[in-house]
Amino acid sequence: MTSLYVRPAGLVYGPDAALAIEAGAGLPLAGGQICWTMALVSEDRGTSWTPRKTAALKASRDRDVAGWVSRLSAPRKPVAGLGMDACHIMGIVNTTPDSFSDGGVNADADKAIENARAMAKAGAVLLDVGGESTRPGSDPVDEAEEWRRIEPVITTLVANGLAVSCDTRKAAIMQKVTRAGVAMINDVSALTYDTDALNVTASSGLPVCLMHAQGDPKTMQHNPEYDNVVLDVYDWLHRRIETVVASGISRDLIIADPGIGFGKTFAHNLELMAGLALFHGLGVPVMLGASRKGFIGSVTGEKVAANRQTGSAAAALLGAMSGMQFVRVHDVPATRHALSIWQATTAQHQDL
Repeated sequence: MTSLYVRPAGLVYGPDAALAIEAGAGLPLAGGQICWTMALVSEDRGTSWTPRKTAALKASRDRDVAGWVSRLSAPRKPVAGLGMDACHIMGIVNTTPDSFSDGGVNADADKAIENARAMAKAGAVLLDVGGESTRPGSDPVDEAEEWRRIEPVITTLVANGLAVSCDTRKAAIMQKVTRAGVAMINDVSALTYDTDALNVTASSGLPVCLMHAQGDPKTMQHNPEYDNVVLDVYDWLHRRIETVVASGISRDLIIADPGIGFGKTFAHNLELMAGLALFHGLGVPVMLGASRKGFIGSVTGEKVAANRQTGSAAAALLGAMSGMQFVRVHDVPATRHALSIWQATTAQHQDL
């Protein structure tokens, strides 16, 4: 476990980012279009943080510092045919009857297909289809039922030429959706739930998203505890990525997700949202899945998950501004509008 952490700060966007990089005042964040001009550095595992200019960190001869600078700045390889120098929208298609967010609106296959097509038209470049709810307190679903729910949706969307991700924890489902032509596997257990999942994913050659969760869905919200939630989640993902790579999955095929709402309290979720930029230190693309989560309801006072569109769009925008390569959302049009306004305004020089 490392004691050194470097969290990018002083983020600059658009043409101004390019100018800062050209002037030597900053570095590209994950090789993308955002520039980080300073960082908060901790050498005592988060007890204290010291601001440092990016140029000074780049000039450091300390091997650990150099490693952080390299991982934070290096370009990411394309994933599922998508360049990782921008933020992409993944649309959520839950085919479960007990989804926390929509009450089973996509439990009917035809309706799920219709809504997924609408998401793609509105700007989702990936459609994440899942047939097992992993909401807090949920019970596992058997393989046959999960496949019954997702098979017609996935096969139809793939036949329509749409890029599909499958949200599953089960190796047998991973095998089936690989044959069906999905572009990505998204596992909320980071390939720990099923002992065969690692080998199946490695054999598939598909990108895989590894998400952090403390505990299983049934009990994960029963008093989750951390020493330092941001650093604990970072360390867990770092170790998991190394294990997965050692098992034969290329680092270039891995996406990390800090797992908002999965074994975290309200305070934990806010801390993770504030510390998102740190996760670029993992050296892989990062996904944010904050859409309609409970912490948004706690902040806004909105108790109905389906009515949290505005708060969810704001959370996705924060993710994009922190350099997330993917935001996984229910409300694609609202998210696309929020990102479009940000992208249009940051494309302008700020001549003050």
